[in-house]
Amino acid sequence: MMAPAVILLLGWMLAPLTTTLYFSFKKYLPLRGGDLGWVGFDNYVRFVTSSSFWPSVYTTLIIVGFVLAITVIFGVLLALLLDQPMWGQGIVRILVIAPFFVMPTVSGLVWKNMFMDPINGILAHLWRFFGLQPLEWLSQFSMGSIILIVSWQWLPFATLILLTAIQSLDREQLEAAEMDGANNTKRFGYIILPHLSRAITIVILIQTIFLLSIFAEIFVTTAGAFGTKTLTYLIFQRVLESQNIGLGSAGGVYAIILANIVAIFLMRIVGKSLDAKES
Repeated sequence: MMAPAVILLLGWMLAPLTTTLYFSFKKYLPLRGGDLGWVGFDNYVRFVTSSSFWPSVYTTLIIVGFVLAITVIFGVLLALLLDQPMWGQGIVRILVIAPFFVMPTVSGLVWKNMFMDPINGILAHLWRFFGLQPLEWLSQFSMGSIILIVSWQWLPFATLILLTAIQSLDREQLEAAEMDGANNTKRFGYIILPHLSRAITIVILIQTIFLLSIFAEIFVTTAGAFGTKTLTYLIFQRVLESQNIGLGSAGGVYAIILANIVAIFLMRIVGKSLDAKES
């Protein structure tokens, strides 16, 4: 009975993948001659030997790593805070989770024009208030700015998953530890944090898969300049700006390989974490 759904899903996935593989072996320039025939693995060699390939991979991994660290650490802290009884708790939770529902393009434009603009941005006015010279965030601190924007967008997701995990914790266990004399630090280190291990690994796995394809935030802010060109943005340049469908398709295959390597690595970590927890 699952066959129709499986067939539809496979068709949805395999059709673009097959098309990408097909064009990756061809020299296809839509505005400069069209289909110029088969070139074998020439597109793969050209893409991986490009001077922009390894820097883009490095930039992608740096962004992913820092965003994961920020969202997990602050996600745990926010989840602990939101788990405490407070006035208007439901409204506060909605406000904290709201940024996750903002489109990446809108998020990038808001940060670029409202916060990071060196003349009229909120941060510029704040700097002037303290007698400091406003910063050119997207040029002087381009990588940090991208990491901040993406972290702001993904922090609510991590907070929501971790808050759900905290609320599933047995309160009697915490009360027993408190009666035994365990302070807040020990209760967090020996009870809460081990309980969150499964949720943390799931957050890391899901976010990594999506963060490897980060594009919109970079497109509307730095346009890949100042060392912020990721692998996805490099593929965009090859396909749309250079009008080289074959070369861009080869880059897409490399992106798929990189995503699968990272996903398999993280799935092994998740599996070991779950096995250790169950044992």
